[in-house]
Amino acid sequence: METVVWSKPEDQRAGTPLLVMMHGYGTDESRMVRLFDYLPQEFTFAALRAPMPIGDHWGWFLLDYFLANDFADVLSAANSVRAWISSVRDQHSSVTLMGYSQGMAMATTLLRLHPDDYKAVVGLSGFVLKNELLSVMDSFEAKPPFFWGRDKADLVINEDAVAYSGEWLETNTLLTARTYPGMGHAMSKTEMVDVTAFLRHYVLG
Repeated sequence: METVVWSKPEDQRAGTPLLVMMHGYGTDESRMVRLFDYLPQEFTFAALRAPMPIGDHWGWFLLDYFLANDFADVLSAANSVRAWISSVRDQHSSVTLMGYSQGMAMATTLLRLHPDDYKAVVGLSGFVLKNELLSVMDSFEAKPPFFWGRDKADLVINEDAVAYSGEWLETNTLLTARTYPGMGHAMSKTEMVDVTAFLRHYVLG
C-alpha cells in the first residue's frame, strides 16, 4: 500500500486496536478519512488507497454494473492488503476491517481467506463477491461479528448482489444489519453512531 492516511502519529499507535478502512470504486482514501472523527477514538484508523488507477481516482479491481470481476485481480489486491496488515499487525491489539462499496467486497474477501486474522468487519453500502472458489473455502469455526449498513433504495448495488450478500452474511457471520432510508449509496453520521456502538461492543468489549 503506497498511500495510507493514519489517524494517529506513529508514537501513539502501539497497543491500540487497528481499524483498516477501504474506500469504494472510483474514489480514494479521503472518503474514509472523513469518518475518523465519528468513530471511537480508542482505535487507530488507517485509510488505504487502492492500487488500481480508475480515471483520476482508484479502485481495488476492475468492475462493471453487474459487479463482474477478474478474480486474479481480486486476489492480487487482497494479498497486497494482507501483506501490509501483516507489516503493522504486531503494533496493535487487534485488527478490524471496514469497507465502503467495493471496499466491502475487499473486506469480506480478506475475511474469507483468513477468518482468524480479524476481530470484526464493517461493511457500508457494499457487497460480498459471488465466487465459487471463495465459496468452497468458506468455513468459520466461530462466526465473526459483522456490521452491514445500507439504504434499501441504493441503486448502485444491484438486487442480485444485495440478495447474495444478505444470504452469505446471514449464513457465515454474527450479523448486525441496519438500513438508512434516504442515505443512498453513501455513508451517514447516523450510521456511524451505530458503527461506533458495534465496535465498542465487539472490539473494545
